[in-house]
Amino acid sequence: MKDGMDVSVVIPVYNSSQILPDLVARLHPVLDQSCDRYELILVNDGSRDASWQVIGALVERHPWIRGVNLMRNYGQHNALLAGIRMARFGVIVTMDDDLQHPPEEIPRLVDKLEEGFDVVYGPPLQQRHGLWRDLASVVTKTSLQATIGARTATMVSAFRAFRTQVREGFARYRGSFVSLDVLLTWGTSRFAAVPVRHDPRASGQSNYSFRKLVNHAFNMITGFSPLPLQLASILGFLFMLFGLIILVYVVGSYLAHGGTVPGFSFLACIVAIFSGVQLLMLGIFGEYLARMHFRTMDRPSSVVREVRQRIDDEGPDRP
Repeated sequence: MKDGMDVSVVIPVYNSSQILPDLVARLHPVLDQSCDRYELILVNDGSRDASWQVIGALVERHPWIRGVNLMRNYGQHNALLAGIRMARFGVIVTMDDDLQHPPEEIPRLVDKLEEGFDVVYGPPLQQRHGLWRDLASVVTKTSLQATIGARTATMVSAFRAFRTQVREGFARYRGSFVSLDVLLTWGTSRFAAVPVRHDPRASGQSNYSFRKLVNHAFNMITGFSPLPLQLASILGFLFMLFGLIILVYVVGSYLAHGGTVPGFSFLACIVAIFSGVQLLMLGIFGEYLARMHFRTMDRPSSVVREVRQRIDDEGPDRP
């Protein structure tokens, strides 16, 4: 990490009162040695233990720490978004509160940003979860790749660093369901990943279960992608095409060999055709509804990275 870098670290907190002092103790020397200015934003996401009291004590002891207490548990990504919107410095780093993401690895992510990237993920060198958790993570990342179409989708991690100006891409987003990784694609396409060391959880158990991860993947696809509607349209078209092929075969057999048209075959063709047309029309209607749905998200049409202009006292119209 280059000297003079200004970094805001955002950490959602849930039932981590015992871990927070150790987390701050390890994070402080890393930021102090590498940054000119820095801050830590701890977002208490409706913890049931004494996490908020511990955050308050840390804020009193360290002026570079800011605490945010949410009214209830909104979920990790919602809590992250609340903290990200309060960040004041040029680079934002997000990480978990359980010390699985070593603070010592932060400089590697920020250094990668200096190569011209806007978002850098820190996936683990080796997964340390159980079989079902790893399977759910694969489902979630595959769903994210289908949603955003980015190659780095399979490398996403809660340990990430990105330029604060990317935040402008989702500054007006007000949806209740938040997928930070999808929102980041609204502001940039410059993604990278740097595999880093991930440690075992310091204490307690992960709050992400197989069911929660799969549910997150389902909400991500239905909330940020028209893919299900497009699949309905494709399925409807295939059914209609199948029905037409069978109908041509039945009518062709009748014309070639004579006799009556087989009733069941003919009826099956008609049902397949009309079912396919209905699905196709529903998919088309869904496309228009999806466009209206995306407009309600206030997704920006563009995000400005930089503006350069020459200011001429004589005015722009003078030669």
